[in-house]
Amino acid sequence: MEPQKMTLAGRNGWQSRVLVWIITPLLALGAVWPPLNAAFRGHSPASSALPLLLSVGFAVLVWLLRAATRPAAAIGLMICMVLAEPRQAGTGMNAAALTALIALFVLTFAATRFGRTKKELKKLAERRGGRRASQIVANLGVAGLCASAGWHAGCIAALAEAAADTVSSEIGQAIGGRAWMITTWKRVAAGTDGGVSAAGTVAGVLAASVVVAVGGIHGALQAPQALLVFAAACAGLGVDSLLGATVERRGWMGNDLVNFSSTLFAALIAVGWLLI
Repeated sequence: MEPQKMTLAGRNGWQSRVLVWIITPLLALGAVWPPLNAAFRGHSPASSALPLLLSVGFAVLVWLLRAATRPAAAIGLMICMVLAEPRQAGTGMNAAALTALIALFVLTFAATRFGRTKKELKKLAERRGGRRASQIVANLGVAGLCASAGWHAGCIAALAEAAADTVSSEIGQAIGGRAWMITTWKRVAAGTDGGVSAAGTVAGVLAASVVVAVGGIHGALQAPQALLVFAAACAGLGVDSLLGATVERRGWMGNDLVNFSSTLFAALIAVGWLLI
């Protein structure tokens, strides 16, 4: 490996490890706090039993499908539990957030395997061992933190942006065709950081709309709120491409940190708009 590429790989790996070290303990705290809080207040923590069982089942399924490594599946378990747990004692499971997470998984799983042979020939395919722990934190960590804080709109915006980013990249790479650098609008090869294509963008926007739609079930998001969350997710998708074309191409930020920043941007936009 060339010295410059070794330096970039080392920098990206360091950023990813720091991201995991900081976010994972916060997610773990978010997963255990609701049942502990219920016990402290004299309520039964039994309401967390179903989210725990569903989260374990989801993590095992993801690992068996080789969609994630074992450490990544373990972090996914925590995120799933944070999303599914009731935020207040005596309330039911957060079905809307859990359904949105499942929708994200189905969409990204299908998109990753769409045209896999073609992507492998171009050396663009995701590794067959599944996503690493840092990738799970980068794509889903913000959603988990928002769920812990009770910010449902921010949680769904982050999930929708993550789904849009993965689906747009995978579909764009599989279909091929024309791609343009978002900062210069010059033609670039499919899979180039910061490159956007019509097929990939449309697929990503559709993926975001699906996640937002299922994240609003049972009145969790009213129509105006859902539109704002959808717009925030699309804005986050644009920021992801912009960061890819600038700081990632210059080697200042790795892909994991870019993905985390984009989901954070989408979540902050959604929460900020709704607060205003």
